[in-house]
Amino acid sequence: MRSSRPILLVEDDRVDAMTVKRALKDLKVTNPLVNTPNGEEALGHLRNDSNKKPCVILLDLNMPRMNGIELLKIIKADDELKKIPVVVLTTSQDTHDKAETFGLSVAGYILKPTDYKKFVETMRAIDIYWTLSESPNGE
Repeated sequence: MRSSRPILLVEDDRVDAMTVKRALKDLKVTNPLVNTPNGEEALGHLRNDSNKKPCVILLDLNMPRMNGIELLKIIKADDELKKIPVVVLTTSQDTHDKAETFGLSVAGYILKPTDYKKFVETMRAIDIYWTLSESPNGE
């Protein structure tokens, strides 16, 4: 990623979170990775002024307490948070989930590959895209 700001991973599954962390390490992505296990904790992290705002949010949909769509609705209604790009990274192939998240202006909807090599390639694509993409705040 071009920015040195953290990547926020909102993921409740420990294995999936470790897979993201490992893939980013294998790709030599130097951005810090912050993992929150649900939407409530992610929102608390995002609203805490002592935390740097992330350059991108990788968002799972199926989580306890506050799911990804609920969090996405809050983020997109918040003037300070709505410019942070959100990429849905999920196992949900539900067409309603896809339509609803794109209606909430996600930057992408990506199905989690089960094969590690394919997962790394998926993370590489996300990294390349956000390295090339211009952001509204110039980072």
